[in-house]
Amino acid sequence: MPVAGRLAVVTGASSGIGAALVRKLAAQGYTCVLLARREGLLRELAAEVGGEAEVCDVADREAVERVAAAVLERHPRIALLVNNAGMPGRATFLDGDPDRIEQVLRVNYLGSVWCLRAFLPGLEAGRPSDIVNVVSVAGTVAAPSGGPYAASKHAQLAFSRSVQPLLRGRGIRVHAVLPGPVETEGFPQRGRMGNRFLEPTIVEPEDVAERIVSMIARGRRESFIPRWYRALELTQALAPGLIRLGARRYRWR
Repeated sequence: MPVAGRLAVVTGASSGIGAALVRKLAAQGYTCVLLARREGLLRELAAEVGGEAEVCDVADREAVERVAAAVLERHPRIALLVNNAGMPGRATFLDGDPDRIEQVLRVNYLGSVWCLRAFLPGLEAGRPSDIVNVVSVAGTVAAPSGGPYAASKHAQLAFSRSVQPLLRGRGIRVHAVLPGPVETEGFPQRGRMGNRFLEPTIVEPEDVAERIVSMIARGRRESFIPRWYRALELTQALAPGLIRLGARRYRWR
């Protein structure tokens, strides 16, 4: 369906899932505003897709508010906000660097909160509009080796679910995509998962981008990649002992 003239704001857009999604959206006619911290890569991709670049650290609430104000001045109506920015946290709560633990929470969870609040006026003006939160299957299960990351994604998933009913009446749909391991520059997976049987489950950023576009078109609120990963959420609830046994061998991000 043509969406020419509609504006999409994508965080973490300089590489990985964000970059793949920007290319996909631009091909469908969206005008994209790219947010990320790495200015060189960001501006290069923005030029490639005919979009706009805004250097922004989503963990910094004041920076997000400044950038959002500048974007909304140029584009009062926003059709899509994708909260994709994220950082790995391969450590435990016992030995992880305290500053790193705090930063993982700020980027992966609070970044989504600050972006929603800052861009909400544009999303309301552009309704019907959509928000996509790029979570992770780690948001439904927890492993010792990546406790801070899993906790941040649990929080982001709870955030996504809690704002769904709040925004439905405002004409804004909220979606959450929960991929398993994705091979990206920021989240390298191959050879690091601690379990060779899980290697075939690794997906590419383009797979996630394709699913996000499909979710928006079909109005799906949540989607796991691969879809069978939803079984992990059910197992966590019904048989947590099995999850604990398997988690000992898996290295979360």
